Amino acid sequence: MNFFERYLTLWVTLCIGGGILLGKMLGSSITVLSDLNLSTVNIPVALLVWLMIYPMMVQIDFSSIAKAGSNPKGLLLTLTINWLIKPFTMAFFAWIFFDKIYSAYLSPELAQEYIAGAILLGAAPCTAMVFVWSYLTDGDPGYTLVQVAVNDLVLLVAFIPIVGFLLGVTNIEIPFEALVTSVVIFVVIPLTAGFLSNRLLIKTKGEQWFKTVFLPKLKPVSIVALLSTLVLLFAFQGEKILASPMDIFLIAIPLTIQTYLIFFIAWFLGRKLKLPHCICSPAAMIGASNFFELAVAVAIALFGLNSGAALATVVGVLIEVPVMLSLVKLSNKWKY
Repeated sequence: MNFFERYLTLWVTLCIGGGILLGKMLGSSITVLSDLNLSTVNIPVALLVWLMIYPMMVQIDFSSIAKAGSNPKGLLLTLTINWLIKPFTMAFFAWIFFDKIYSAYLSPELAQEYIAGAILLGAAPCTAMVFVWSYLTDGDPGYTLVQVAVNDLVLLVAFIPIVGFLLGVTNIEIPFEALVTSVVIFVVIPLTAGFLSNRLLIKTKGEQWFKTVFLPKLKPVSIVALLSTLVLLFAFQGEKILASPMDIFLIAIPLTIQTYLIFFIAWFLGRKLKLPHCICSPAAMIGASNFFELAVAVAIALFGLNSGAALATVVGVLIEVPVMLSLVKLSNKWKY
């Protein structure tokens, strides 16, 4: 690893601190950026996510996508983790922490809202950022795309029944505008850009130049965009973090435990199924990370913008990048 990658934990810590400080210094003026939204997608964050996702999209060999069916165990693992395990372990941890362990610190009403926000996160597997985690752990680009696509299709039919069952709520609707916007922005656009530039660059410069010169230059771009996203996310929530740090901390604990648990379950099941690292790692990353745009949108629709449920989903956004980067490091350390 180069110097920058070796001390990535330090840069992440500095970006989190810098983001909170920036949010405090800018105050309400930061809303100029945080309010630049298309549906539920923040445009500045979307631009940075494009820079993170593009390096993986440009490597996708579309002929390999058809071969994903020849190794269905990776898809089976992803579906099992995301829809038969993850929502229920998240509900369990949320109940244990918010309703039992934190009962002396939280009112019953607020505890229930935090539980609801956590459940919404647990029932929404990742669509966008998993491409980044897969790329940073040398995942198979084509197979990762298939895993994400299959999960998005299942989400359309499984999200509402699971959330309704765990919350005991019947008036849930998938915000299709938010779902479609996120998929178009975070999958379709970078995928199209990657496909076109892949064909153009190989045709004009040759495959050797593409693999040995162009692709190596993209990894620093992806990591810098990732750290810049951290700064923005924590800047957007800087005042809220400083105003109620204890609540943020209390919410972060069960969400973090859940993330690590799901990763370990998926990882060791993948090893037991004898999946190659390039399939096992993305499968574990999809389960561990969340489709937070969807979770935030549903939390706001059901409980309101200033609810505890909405705050819990926002904390999920804040902890995801640093926690997932630690899992990226672990995946690379355990590479086989």
